[in-house]
Order: sequence, then C-alpha cells, then structure tokens
Amino acid sequence: MHVRYSYLPQQFENCEDLWQDLRKFVSTGDFTLGKELEKFEQSFADLMGTKFAIGVNSGTDAIKLSLRALGIGPEDEVITAANTFVATVGAICEIGAKPVFVDCDDTFCMDTVQIESAITAKTKAIVPVHFTGYMTNMEDVMRIAAINNLVVVEDACQSILGEFNGKKAGTWGQTGAFSLHPLKNLNVWSDGGIIVTDNPKVDEKLRLLRNHGLIDRDNVEILGYNSRLDTLQAVVGNWLIPQTENIAAKRISNAKHYDEGLGEIPGISIPPRPNNYKIVYHLYIVFADQRDALLDYCHKSDIEAKVHYPIPIYRQNALSTLGHKYGDFPVTDRHAESVISFPCDQHLSTEEINYTIEVVKRFYG
Repeated sequence: MHVRYSYLPQQFENCEDLWQDLRKFVSTGDFTLGKELEKFEQSFADLMGTKFAIGVNSGTDAIKLSLRALGIGPEDEVITAANTFVATVGAICEIGAKPVFVDCDDTFCMDTVQIESAITAKTKAIVPVHFTGYMTNMEDVMRIAAINNLVVVEDACQSILGEFNGKKAGTWGQTGAFSLHPLKNLNVWSDGGIIVTDNPKVDEKLRLLRNHGLIDRDNVEILGYNSRLDTLQAVVGNWLIPQTENIAAKRISNAKHYDEGLGEIPGISIPPRPNNYKIVYHLYIVFADQRDALLDYCHKSDIEAKVHYPIPIYRQNALSTLGHKYGDFPVTDRHAESVISFPCDQHLSTEEINYTIEVVKRFYG
C-alpha cells in the first residue's frame, strides 16, 4: 500500500463549484484588494473571534509585518523557539532584529520557564511558535510579556483552531500570524498569509504596510511592502474556510487512531496530550528509537514519512554568526534526532493509518 504525504490532489479533485467561482471572479477584473479578499478577511476574523483579519502574501510576512507594526526594528532582540521553521527567524531578521532562542519541551513549543533568563535590555518582543498544531503556554508568555513590557506576536502558522485553556491560537498576543501555504490545515493554491488583531490602530498600520504604505493611489504615508494576499487566492480561501472546523476534527480523530496503535509499540513514545490543549495536528509527530532506520524502513514500505526537522534552525549555517553550537538547546537537539512525522491529513483513510501502524510494528519486531 502507498501512503502519500501530500493530500492536495484529493482535496481538489472534485471542486467544480470552486472552478465556477473562479470563472465568475476572473470576469470581474477585481484582482487586487478586491471584494473576495474582504469577504475572506471577515470570515477569518469571525472564525477566530477577532475584530480584524488582514490578508498578506505569506505566513512569513504575517510575522514580519506584525513586528513592524508593533515598532520592532533594527538591533531589537526577539525571543523565539530554537526548533522552529526558518520562516519565523527569517521574518525577525528581515526587519533587522536579532532572534534569541529558547529551547522547547516535548509539546514541541517553547519552554516558557526559560523565557525570563533570555530577556535583556534589548529584548522588545516574544514570538511564541505554536509548532505542529500544539500551543505554547500562552498564560505564561503573556504574564512575562506584561511584566517586562514586551509585545507578543504569535506564530500560529501551524495551529489554526488550536487552543490553550479554551482560547484560540493567535488570539492571545497583540497579533496572531497564520500561513495559508498549500500544506497548511486551511490552505490556498499558492503562498498566502493572514494576521488577526483586536487593535484598530494595529489593523490600520498593517493595512498600510501590506500595500506599500499607500493611503490611496497618490499618497504614501509610510514605506511598506508589496505583501497583499491575492484576491484570486481569497476565492479559494472562501471555498475552503467553511470546511476548516471539519478538517481540524478529522486530523484530531486520525491522531487519536495513531496514538492508540503506535502507543503500544516499544520504541515509540507518544508526546504529551494535555487535557487543556486542543491540538490540531498540522504535523503528527512521535518520538522513535532508531529513528533514521525506521524512516528508511517506512520509505521502503511505501510510506512517505518525514522528519521535521533534522537540523535545528539554530544550527543552520545561515545563523552561524549567532555563535551557537550543538548542545546549546538540548531538547531541540534530542527532537531533531528522534522525531518522525506520519501523514495525518483529513483525506487519509483508516486503512492507510492501520498499514502505517503495522509497518512500524514490523520494524520493531
């Protein structure tokens, strides 16, 4: 049996109604900051329970523009997670700020106990990363931020509809940044991102920043970026957003099935599943003994398992100027050596999950 990782051909194999929507849209010529984008932004804000949502061209820019809108710039230090994807760190560095890393725990999110020791006189912001579909302990983050007068931009790119203590990812900080990349739980047909906030002044600043700083066609208020979410992609988003709750529910159900089967296998450790978290499983990850050998065995058994990520961002050559070395963030390093990701999307069949579990059992004998 073949167990693929990308579900996109299945997701869009039967979407004639979407094609009809796109045909109608193309005939309008309303391609830039159009009505379909306004509709998507309102629907997203309603989904998240926020006052505002601002469409931008990627999850990376959602973080970058948020930091800029909140006054973060050159020489400022921004605390974030040592195990995140490069986009988080790239967004920080693009505005001239310096990333300062904190190790994760076994929920794959920042260990909030370590945040205060990373704060210096130059620290201006915290970017907690809700990695894999988990959430950072945002009560701790917000308490620390308030005490130290820091702004909080949530990297919620992998955790749409995730919750901690009943409050959604992206709705705790001054802004929440989301990605609409094709492999995210709510996706479009290209790169895309969206920012949520309850602050009208931040909303106004973000709308300027995403569109060159233009008040209107002839007046430039500030220097901004070309970072609009294409209205064409908003049409796709409008087609998919009613499915978002069901997508999360199906991923949660698939993860439970995996946990029950894989949890019985010596050599596999299931991450903690705290009762006060709603985990939405953008990635389904477990810890595995002999990880590299298991990964190879899965590939030979036609299962497209992956590793997120074999080389942590803090040890990448692009950030060598920060002077970090192996062992500086030991939990992140342990994860890089032991985690394995299995397909968990909403189009995965029970038979595919069972086959994956059987292959892992077979590997461990």
